Amino acid sequence: MTADEPAADQQAALRADPFGPLRTRGYLMLLLLTALFGVVLSAGAYGFLQAVAHLQKALFSSLPHALGFHGVPVWWPLPLLAVGGLLTALIVRYLPGNGGHQPAEGLKTGGAAPAAELPGILLAAVASLAFGAVVGPEAPLIALGGGLALYGFRLLRPGAGAREQALVAAAGSFAAISALLGSPLVGAFLLMEASGLGGPLLGIVLVPGLLAAGIGALVFTGLGTWAGVGVGTLTIPDLPHAGRPDVAQFGYALVIGIAAALLGTGVRRLALRLQPGVNRRRTVWTPVAGLVVAGLAIAYAEGSGKGTSDVLFSGQSALPHLLLSTGTYSAGALTLLLACKSLAYSVSLSAFRGGPIFPALFLGAAGGILLSHLPGLPFVPAAAMGMGAMSVALLRLPLTSVMLATLLLGHDGVTVMPLVIVAVVVCHVASARLNPPLPGTAEPAAAPAPA
Repeated sequence: MTADEPAADQQAALRADPFGPLRTRGYLMLLLLTALFGVVLSAGAYGFLQAVAHLQKALFSSLPHALGFHGVPVWWPLPLLAVGGLLTALIVRYLPGNGGHQPAEGLKTGGAAPAAELPGILLAAVASLAFGAVVGPEAPLIALGGGLALYGFRLLRPGAGAREQALVAAAGSFAAISALLGSPLVGAFLLMEASGLGGPLLGIVLVPGLLAAGIGALVFTGLGTWAGVGVGTLTIPDLPHAGRPDVAQFGYALVIGIAAALLGTGVRRLALRLQPGVNRRRTVWTPVAGLVVAGLAIAYAEGSGKGTSDVLFSGQSALPHLLLSTGTYSAGALTLLLACKSLAYSVSLSAFRGGPIFPALFLGAAGGILLSHLPGLPFVPAAAMGMGAMSVALLRLPLTSVMLATLLLGHDGVTVMPLVIVAVVVCHVASARLNPPLPGTAEPAAAPAPA
């Protein structure tokens, strides 16, 4: 597979011998490079996530005490979200690249960002995540990993062909989210589904991507142990054992799938409805969006007696507490949490920069726990079905959604997987009927293309 070989000849060669590229010296060199990029980019992703976590703690916990407050005032999120909104707006407006893709339009993975756009993507993500917007880190990590890998590859091999560049960019994205989602395989399936990879090219792209993701997961493990902060994992220990599914629970899977489709459609449509106005007057409406998110968090805290962090942020850190403390949440508190978090999620998607995965998981868990107050529905299967269904409602990636929901439950994930599959399929079909196609996603690309 050479840079100057005509594209038509490459396609014909792949059809005749799909595994031919695996036997070439150039492909082995490509694997070595992607392994190197996997080490560097996963270390960078680890640093990014730790920096965001420390900034969140400094802004929302340490700063109030440093300013002389004896506790964190209930109004504290208001100025922080306003400042975060203004910073995000200025970065998106004045730096190249629009701060990355707009999360209200879904999770986009097609093409690597040019080097000139990477600072804007990084800064917009930090301004959104650190100041409490309800978005996740996965989309910026995918964009930064792919863009940095492509930039480094072009420096090392300036004459490389478009196909090699696309493979390296995809591997960089694999490496950047290798451990964020709890398993290199989940990241692999996420990127495969989101980019629409298929056919003979799938195996060619997947091998360097899995190599980079696997090395990236080892780097995350090593850095977490060395730094003394532990290793990130989505699996939540000490949950009650989930028994075998029964007929009633399969019936609830239909209900949860439809309910998630309705809620996910509402979140998505509101975000898309707000987005054009934000784009027209970004420096005005993004700070206002931050104030709305903060106001919703304060309203929830005042109405439920819980912390504002349940509504703020992506929900990645708050999800284990929610699942392990279900007895402390009344049906009223969960209903208020669903309402405030959903609205804050929509507003954040319309104005800030980040990804949709973890807020969807958190909303799904909260909705499932709320429905578990009904007879015959234990909360663990209910939360798993809710997480899978809400994930597919926002991501449109059914296989990834099933894997994410079951991974969280560890050994019980296999037990509840049939229920999750039913809820995900029902929600996926219902969402397709309720939602028009997203802009630019009517036909998925055959493979990620370099910028």
